[in-house]
Amino acid sequence: MPFMKVGRVGSQIVTYALHESHHVTVLVRTPEKIQINNENLTIIKGNVLNKDDIVRAMHGIDVVISALNTDGTTTLSESMPLIIEAMENEGIKRIITIGTAGILQSRTTPNSLRYQSSESKQKSTRAAKEHHKVYDMLKQSTLEWTIVCPTYLPYGERVGKYRIDRNFLPEGGAEISVPDTAEFSFKQIKASDYIKSRVGIAY
Repeated sequence: MPFMKVGRVGSQIVTYALHESHHVTVLVRTPEKIQINNENLTIIKGNVLNKDDIVRAMHGIDVVISALNTDGTTTLSESMPLIIEAMENEGIKRIITIGTAGILQSRTTPNSLRYQSSESKQKSTRAAKEHHKVYDMLKQSTLEWTIVCPTYLPYGERVGKYRIDRNFLPEGGAEISVPDTAEFSFKQIKASDYIKSRVGIAY
């Protein structure tokens, strides 16, 4: 029973989860944006910065998936402490979040993250800094977390074949589609290979 904060990847994860008959609870500000009608889908209108809304969305949940975009705000880093606290209070252990390749380890500067090194091609580091805060919070929590870290993320098609690397971006990786990122993230609900790890994903 995943609980989702929905971005582009999150919407695709919802589709995969419903296809496999999971019960899915989604917390969204504007329910009208969810164009899916399914008896296994519960949509809760609320705000990820409201502790009560988060607690409400977590009743009866096994796994939390957070796929929130940064969108030029600090919502990502502000909501994560509330999610961690609610999960710890509810006894929910497993969380899968969608991060960014910027918070993977740099190959050129081993003690730095990619966004802090010349390896990153991004001009702005603002989004990566938000994801870095979330990474630090999850590391300090008691949760079984996995951060899926895609590089450039076009909508694209589902290819079904991609490379993954623990804590690093696969060598020479330049992009990964939204459907493939969602598929890998969804598979982590049942997998335990990448507990307490960042995972780089690219073609």
